[in-house]
Amino acid sequence: MQTDYTNLTPDVVINAIESTGYWSDSRILALNSYENRVYQIGIEEAKSDNTENHSLPRDNSGRLSPVIAKFYRPNRWSDKQIIEEHQFTQQLLDLDIPVVPPLQFAQKTLLEYEGYRFSVYPRRGGHAPELDNGDHLEIIGRFMGRIHNVSQHQPFKHRPSVSIQSYAIDSRNFLLEHNFIPKDLIPAYETTTRDIIEHISNVFDKTTYKTIGLHGDCHPGNILWRDDHAHFVDFDDARNGPAIQDLWMLLSGDYSQRCLQIADILEGYTDFCDFDPAELNLIEPLRAMRLLHYAAWLARRWDDLAFPHNFPWFNTERYWAEHILSLREQFAILNEPVIRWL
Repeated sequence: MQTDYTNLTPDVVINAIESTGYWSDSRILALNSYENRVYQIGIEEAKSDNTENHSLPRDNSGRLSPVIAKFYRPNRWSDKQIIEEHQFTQQLLDLDIPVVPPLQFAQKTLLEYEGYRFSVYPRRGGHAPELDNGDHLEIIGRFMGRIHNVSQHQPFKHRPSVSIQSYAIDSRNFLLEHNFIPKDLIPAYETTTRDIIEHISNVFDKTTYKTIGLHGDCHPGNILWRDDHAHFVDFDDARNGPAIQDLWMLLSGDYSQRCLQIADILEGYTDFCDFDPAELNLIEPLRAMRLLHYAAWLARRWDDLAFPHNFPWFNTERYWAEHILSLREQFAILNEPVIRWL
């Protein structure tokens, strides 16, 4: 198996698609993805029975719609972890929940070509939801409630869980042990992150919640709005954890705005799934964990040439100073009143 993306050339991408039974028209467009490599690939025609059950739409000229190919980052997920995500999204689609599972080829969704594991998806259009629109939030909440109504009965067996250890402690340790923090900022980083981890650990210890299967990364960029519905995409970060993990990233603005937003979301969510208000205590701790995790994610990927190219501002003195300031601001928010379900 490959260990990085060095050998993933355009020819390899096109040949991988053609190995599934489609003829490519050689149009290839790299999409905005860094953890994996994702491409839109034009399709000329199907060339084998492997594709006979796929219903790719055609445009007015009769041309097949492009497909989306995801090439998984080597050494990140195991085959079992990837397949479990595929099976979950297919189960949701079978229940008429608007998600996009990968296509099957000879009953397989996880494919391999020249050492790269990949999957192929139908292209789905859409635009970002209007998060200042209460009706949109209620609809998003309704579909997320339907997703959780399924996943609460069957947490993932092979995927990890959202945890303070993996998101916060391990992230902090990685950055310090690999000398990413400038020396003159280390004391500020150490004390700020220590205080945050101590605070969020206390909150989690005092908060009871049910562990369920999650989308895991349900920010607005992973929701496509189409035909008055929310379509959920990119379950690549699916894992187990509290239900609120799939809801809090949709909140923004001041305290009163966030209270109104969570009320709109839960208005739809609770039509299909119960929600424990105690989980509202976890919103700001989860936000703090994401700040810590994101910085460490960039650092862990810094050997991948795509990261210095696309994130040139990372790992500069200014970045770390601003990161520590953001952490201090988040620590202050941790001590503010918890948002209420109005």
